[in-house]
Amino acid sequence: MLREVARRGSFTAGGQALGFTQSAVSRQVSALEDELGTRLFDRLPRGVRLTEEGRAALVHAEAALERLDAARRDIAALRGLAAGRLRMGAFPTAETELVPRATAAFRTAHPAVSVGVTEGPTHELVGLLRTGEIDLAVITAHPDRVAELPPLALRHLLDDPILVAPPQRHPLAHRGVLGLGELAEETWIADGDTAEETLLSACLRKGFRPRIDYVAREWTAKQGFVAAGLAITLVPSLASSAVRPDIVLAALHPDDAPIRAVYTATAPGVAASASVEGFVPFLVEAAAAMRERAPGRPGT
Repeated sequence: MLREVARRGSFTAGGQALGFTQSAVSRQVSALEDELGTRLFDRLPRGVRLTEEGRAALVHAEAALERLDAARRDIAALRGLAAGRLRMGAFPTAETELVPRATAAFRTAHPAVSVGVTEGPTHELVGLLRTGEIDLAVITAHPDRVAELPPLALRHLLDDPILVAPPQRHPLAHRGVLGLGELAEETWIADGDTAEETLLSACLRKGFRPRIDYVAREWTAKQGFVAAGLAITLVPSLASSAVRPDIVLAALHPDDAPIRAVYTATAPGVAASASVEGFVPFLVEAAAAMRERAPGRPGT
């Protein structure tokens, strides 16, 4: 109002530009003068004119209006994905194909949005979500254990069946589908963490405890032991595209195969940013494309 009155030289013209009556403008200007403790306009027989103090106040008013316009532009850019950032977390095998595929498509569509990815197990990602260090996580949990997760806003992306990887020269390597009980006497390599838990629980349901002679956290090390004919291991179907060519993948019988569910997760009660809302459909699309493919490369 200060700016419009100064530009137009009268309360009446300033009010007309803003849709206010002359009396309403006069009251607003008087209130501003009372707040600043000085007269901003000289009231003349024909209109008004800024005082020296009014000219000083107008400089700050113009700056404030420019900052407000800049704020509107910045917010519009964020909402329109013409700017912004996405801080995402993902468990390791989701980064084999699912997350990179979605990220590449998103960056092509919205190149001005910065995307950063933090890798970690689900329990660590949940902690980062709850402390606000990441905005979105791709997590995994066995369907019967989802209820054990802390409160989160979850969206199911896909189910990730677990495959088995025997060495190429293994007698059962090219069967295509194996029963877990057929592997009761085999030597296994596991990572001593969630994969071992998956292996143990699946084998115990079939009435045996697996013999784990080798423990390795790195996926490349596991593949090396399998390729050398020393052990067999379990492989999430999400990681099947990254399996080295001298390793065979076989599906487990449906009654035996452990299945992990994959979800997007955000912190409850936290408003999703435009970058999160914009990225999730790309994850959904990538997950749909992966579901259409056969899980892994059984028999290859």
